[in-house]
Amino acid sequence: MKKLDKLILGSFIGPFILTFLVVDFILLTVNMLKYFDEIFGKGLEFTIYLELISYFMISISPMALPLAVLLSSLMTFGNLGEHFELTAIKGSGISLLRALRPIAVFVVILTFFAYLSNNYLVPKINLKTFSLLYDIRTKSPALDIKEGVFYSGIPGYNIKVNKKVDDVRLRDIIIYDHTEGQGNINVILADSGRMEPFEDERYLMMTLYQGVSYKEARAPRGIREKPVEFTRSRFTENEMIFNLESFQMNRTPDELWSTNRSIKTIEGLKEGLDSMALEMNKEVFFNFSASKSSFPYYGRNREFTPPEHVAAMKERADSISEVRREMRLAQRAARDSALQQVSVVVNPNADKSLAEVSDDLLQVPSSEVEAADSEAVTGADQARAASEGERQAPQSEAPTTIKAVQQQRNVASLQQQGSAPLSEAAAEGKRRVEAYSAELAKKRSEFTDEQRSRIDSIIEKGNYEARAATAAMNNARSLKNNFSTRLTKIDNFEREYRRFQIAIYQKYTTAFACIVMFLIGAPLGAIIKKGGLGMPVLLSMIFFILFYMLTITGEKWAKEGIVSPVFGTWFSNLALLPFGIFFLRQARKDARLFEADVYVSWFEKQKKRFKKVKAS
Repeated sequence: MKKLDKLILGSFIGPFILTFLVVDFILLTVNMLKYFDEIFGKGLEFTIYLELISYFMISISPMALPLAVLLSSLMTFGNLGEHFELTAIKGSGISLLRALRPIAVFVVILTFFAYLSNNYLVPKINLKTFSLLYDIRTKSPALDIKEGVFYSGIPGYNIKVNKKVDDVRLRDIIIYDHTEGQGNINVILADSGRMEPFEDERYLMMTLYQGVSYKEARAPRGIREKPVEFTRSRFTENEMIFNLESFQMNRTPDELWSTNRSIKTIEGLKEGLDSMALEMNKEVFFNFSASKSSFPYYGRNREFTPPEHVAAMKERADSISEVRREMRLAQRAARDSALQQVSVVVNPNADKSLAEVSDDLLQVPSSEVEAADSEAVTGADQARAASEGERQAPQSEAPTTIKAVQQQRNVASLQQQGSAPLSEAAAEGKRRVEAYSAELAKKRSEFTDEQRSRIDSIIEKGNYEARAATAAMNNARSLKNNFSTRLTKIDNFEREYRRFQIAIYQKYTTAFACIVMFLIGAPLGAIIKKGGLGMPVLLSMIFFILFYMLTITGEKWAKEGIVSPVFGTWFSNLALLPFGIFFLRQARKDARLFEADVYVSWFEKQKKRFKKVKAS
């Protein structure tokens, strides 16, 4: 590494570390303010707060790195330009791109480590953060009974102390017992008392002196009901034990947060995408399958077939389910065989007992075995005959009346006498049936005007048309509600699917933002030639706010499905990258973009040109 690279890189590392810590602290403060009321004032140890703060600092570091790169690169090249060191570098024949190379290599390496941090470190830290933050939220506030104020921190009790001598001794105490959940039916008054925690502050013993206890039985009252029982008892000393488990912080297992997308790596997010795609496709396939029953009239001559890609994915999901089922069965069989081997090792007489059982079975009399076999065969034949009868039922219905049986016997007798008389009788019967059917159809189709008017009057008077229309409208509304519910469910699947995609691309975009901010900050510092914390901080905040707004906007578009998740997550980088290229070209030409004299002279030239055009 040359001395120039060491000089430029050394002047960049210090401001980068400083600005990263400052930016991380600012973002930490903003993030902690959202949970201020939920995590403070609960009597936790300082180590718990320190652990939570450290988790927050690591989890927000992906957002702090781009701003730190922008501010530090702007300050570095602003200082070099302000002290004419950048002018001397250019005067010695070294281009601006060559001067940017050491910091560019550092930023590329930083981008790679930022990606690794986003994919592996931050998900684990988010898991710890969610678990600890949930435990802090569910913990009750610290026990703090104040004078003259009802305290309801202990579940089931309201306590009021009019005077506190110290943290232990109390005077003029009122306690409302709500453990029965029926209102203020149990009240305790005491002149004085003591409040002492024990068992590592898991329980609180309150000793009351010189008091009265009032208790009223709660029963349904009516006009003829007797008054309920009211009990009043005096005591000189009464001890009450309160459970303070809600004031203890219990740590929740981390496995309960394993389904959150913020704690998954790219591999885990892709697995979640596959599972959601199969579930969503399953829901779409079910909608196509259930649509035929919703439209029975149109489903008579047409089929509601799902698209080919939906059917193919459904087959893929079914095959995966079948493979998983076979794997579970294989695992169960292996486990059963292992348990059987263990039982054989533990109980060597197991085979002997089985042999004895088999010998007992062999000693059963042969007559009983034959009877059992005959019953089994008879039952099997009956079941087979019933199943064959069910299969043949749609083809030809069996005779169910005595007359039908007699007709069948007559047909059999005719068949025995000869086939010729049977065919003639069958043909004659067929002709008679056809003639009767034709005559019946003719009678049905030939309605007189009087009969038609009578039928119409029955329909009109019975209000059949309105009732049919009402039934059709109700059916249509129910179908619409069903389809709306299904569409809402599919829309929720799609929204969650897009959020998982956004979570994948965010791991790349937040890391690549470091390169974009470097392309903006380094040339901009060479242009303004101002170091320190004045102009660089102002410009850095402007571009960072712009980057943050574009990031939120793109992600919102992607979540709503307006644009694809790829474009939505990369929108901020794609929008700011042209600024970096523009500033880099202007820095190579030593443009004076931030000097007022340039714009004043340009305005004067335009003014003179306008006067010449007007005079001509």
